[in-house]
Amino acid sequence: MLEYYDFLFAPWVKALGLRDFKVDPGVVSAVLPQNDALKFSSGALCGQAIMAAIDTVASLARTTAERMPKGTVYQHTHFLRPAVNDDFNVRAEVLRFGKAVSFAEVRVSSAATNVLVAHASIEFAF
Repeated sequence: MLEYYDFLFAPWVKALGLRDFKVDPGVVSAVLPQNDALKFSSGALCGQAIMAAIDTVASLARTTAERMPKGTVYQHTHFLRPAVNDDFNVRAEVLRFGKAVSFAEVRVSSAATNVLVAHASIEFAF
């Protein structure tokens, strides 16, 4: 799975700094660390960075199946509160590995408090 990460993702995705990957069939989690380059002037983590982390971790969860996905076809993200002053746990779980598509749910929470900051539904094509 980490070979896939190293091979496939662009340098700017790797610049998010995702680390501490944990992999189980259909489930991948990682830590999105604090990074001043990804913050607004208010100190909150930019939603675009959160969405990129969601897509990346969900893509990795998808690769735990036997077939490789062609790519993301849909992502819907709810931002529940500002992501500030912490590292963030990103956990993706594939809900269904179908014939043509797979569906996953992703939760982004504060590492210190476990408070949910974002939730996403995502779909991948084969």
